[in-house]
Amino acid sequence: MNENEIARIVFDSALKVHKNLGPGLLESAYEECLYFELRKCNLNVVKQRALPLIYEDVFLEVGYRVDLMIENKFVVEIKSVDALNDIHLAQVLTYLKLSGCKLGMLINFNVTLLKHGVKRVINGDL
Repeated sequence: MNENEIARIVFDSALKVHKNLGPGLLESAYEECLYFELRKCNLNVVKQRALPLIYEDVFLEVGYRVDLMIENKFVVEIKSVDALNDIHLAQVLTYLKLSGCKLGMLINFNVTLLKHGVKRVINGDL
């Protein structure tokens, strides 16, 4: 399964979660429900996957945590905020670079229409 196929499943699953829960909950609630939906699709999903940070001779074993890592090639960062901004996109791009993934998705569940809260983030050429 390629990254674009995973992206479609993630979007459809997030849409289902959003339709059932609506906006206004904590990120952790959306993360748990999206994890549940993605597992039902028989995807390999890891919650809160640790990403090491290596800078010259400094190694931080758990520098960052990705909300959801799917099939070891797709990153999902979940938000429940008034609006997405550039720092949220930069966060996902950093996770993509550190993990070596090419594609990720930033999902803000705190919107009335989910399509207004979803951003695809690409690391390099896809």
